[in-house]
Amino acid sequence: MPTTLRPLGRSPLQVSPLCFGGNVFGWTADESTSFSLLDAWLDGGMNFVDTADVYSRWAPGHQGGESETMIGKWLRKSGKRHQLVLATKVGKEMGEGKVGLRPDYIRQAVDASLKRLQTDYIDLYQTHDDDPNVPIEDVMGTFCELIQQGKVRAVGASNYSAARFAQALQTSEKHRLPRYESLQPLYNLYDRAVFEKELQPLCLQNGVGVINFYSLAAGFLTGKYRTAADAGKSPRGAKTTSLYLNERGLRILAAMEEVAARIGAELGEIAVAWVMRQPAIASPIASASNMQQMQSLIKASQLQLDDDAMARLNAASAQA
Repeated sequence: MPTTLRPLGRSPLQVSPLCFGGNVFGWTADESTSFSLLDAWLDGGMNFVDTADVYSRWAPGHQGGESETMIGKWLRKSGKRHQLVLATKVGKEMGEGKVGLRPDYIRQAVDASLKRLQTDYIDLYQTHDDDPNVPIEDVMGTFCELIQQGKVRAVGASNYSAARFAQALQTSEKHRLPRYESLQPLYNLYDRAVFEKELQPLCLQNGVGVINFYSLAAGFLTGKYRTAADAGKSPRGAKTTSLYLNERGLRILAAMEEVAARIGAELGEIAVAWVMRQPAIASPIASASNMQQMQSLIKASQLQLDDDAMARLNAASAQA
């Protein structure tokens, strides 16, 4: 079944209903696995992949750039650049003073990303964090340069407060500069309050496309982590269990299991399908580090939850 693409904000980009989170490439997925996952993603009708220059600097022995480098190798080998909507980010600490959104650093960072990705343009270039030390008009003016140079097609933001994101949109309009066409916030069945209270209405009002991260709550919403002993199941298991393994988290899993039993779907598929039905969401981001997980994500992109399922999930995940 052909995938229906969605507009990303008011940009020219048309993206698949799910975005593949590239943090796994060169970290929990080696070269062979990464190449297979990217091929399967496109074969499954998807076209959107998100990464960042900093991925996977947190891993022992890594310095950042591993994910972009892996994608670049795949692009060179596959020749599929034209089939891909490629997103990356700038701003996180890369060492040696490489951090933030100073215009000179953005120019340096975008060229480094282009080199690692082995491409001459980035479809969506995002600020990974807000930088209160740099005037917004300087950031957006630099992005204007990059768009005019053909290095970037559209720009987005990640990890912004509602107040700062609104200020950025206003600044772009005032100075007639490119605006953030997408926002990448934390949002999933568990982490609802911050996005839904202020960011969601702001994005709806301004026609901004949301590409939320942690759609699976770092794997918790797959049902993989049920007890503290499950923390050892993955490199990020300890963090996942500390954040989500509590009374509310288990209540959400129980509701998901009820829905799963009725409609015959995996828990992770239900978590993704729930996010896809939320207002302002353009393309939720989710990761997979093996082919079984990948096929489950593609299946999730086609899953339509009925009103009863949505009501059960909303009730279980409501925050007091």
